[in-house]
Amino acid sequence: MTDKLVLVSHHLCPYVQRAAISLAEKDVPFERITIDLADKPDWFKAISPLGKVPLLRVQQNGEETVIFESAVILEFLEETQRSQLHPADPYARARHRAWIEFGSAILNAIGRFYSAPTEPAFLAESKALSAMFDRLEIELTAGRAGPWFAGERFSLVDAVYGPVFRYFDAFDLIGAFGILSGKPGVEAWRRALHERKSVKDAITPDYPQRLHAFLQAKGSHLSKLIRRSEAATALP
Repeated sequence: MTDKLVLVSHHLCPYVQRAAISLAEKDVPFERITIDLADKPDWFKAISPLGKVPLLRVQQNGEETVIFESAVILEFLEETQRSQLHPADPYARARHRAWIEFGSAILNAIGRFYSAPTEPAFLAESKALSAMFDRLEIELTAGRAGPWFAGERFSLVDAVYGPVFRYFDAFDLIGAFGILSGKPGVEAWRRALHERKSVKDAITPDYPQRLHAFLQAKGSHLSKLIRRSEAATALP
């Protein structure tokens, strides 16, 4: 397929990272354009029905098709590009799609965690998030052999969870919240994804600093913990 692909992105969006990882795993060339969602350009507003990223602009034979929503983009790439990341078996494929949806639910829970305004709300969200990873731990340790969700074969599920675990790299620098503690399967998967080239290359080098600044500016309980941690570090 010789279409020109342009991935419209934002520096921090985990859903953009899914698409970038998939494209890299398929070894498909693409251009990446990063926009400021706080100051959306007019051309973006004209082609994005939901005003969100990612968008995939597919240019073919002088015409352009704009695909929005990360799940739809991932399925489009599966249907049109080489190196399938979904399993061939329809039952296994359905299971993978379900766990991709679970990954989206985890991202929503992470958003509630870092946005919680008070300590009681923060602790409640931390507990709920830990319970979600407890469920994932059961799935990962049920007869699985290999570094990836499906064992030896990297799949779209792995592409989805790479950006999920990236948040915990930031959280670990703030405090020991114990969300992933006692989950060896989850931790092993996290380490494997951390070292995967496609996962590492899905972000810019300044991503950690950008994420830290984003979390610090939330005005949440986690923001307060960041300020306390930095104040303690600054003490002589």
